[in-house]
Amino acid sequence: QVQLQESGGGSVQSVGSLKLSCAASADTRCMAWFRQAPGKEREGVADISAVGTSTYYSASVRGRFTISRDKVKNTLYLQMNSLEPEDTATYYCAARINSGCVRYSDYNGPRMNEFSVWGQGTQVTVSS
Repeated sequence: QVQLQESGGGSVQSVGSLKLSCAASADTRCMAWFRQAPGKEREGVADISAVGTSTYYSASVRGRFTISRDKVKNTLYLQMNSLEPEDTATYYCAARINSGCVRYSDYNGPRMNEFSVWGQGTQVTVSS
């Protein structure tokens, strides 16, 4: 069974940057980053296709966050710039093993039930 391990979380001041990593124990297809703030539902913020040619960003992070992956290292990344206190959350990486990213005309982001493998999460705290 594929396992995912996130790292790179921490505390940073507003407009700072952090880079999250997610190491996979084996090859994966579509991968995504989700986040969950206290008292809120888990939301998908970005996803990336198996070879990295197709990406999606939620409106809340578009232009500030960049998702990427290294297929050789089986590692997913999330570069987060211009961080805001509203970005404070636990960040989770997720993977699909047997199918690619969903894409259709009104696609509005990755959904939890589309991903079968999850990491344990890493905390990101942004102070003003």
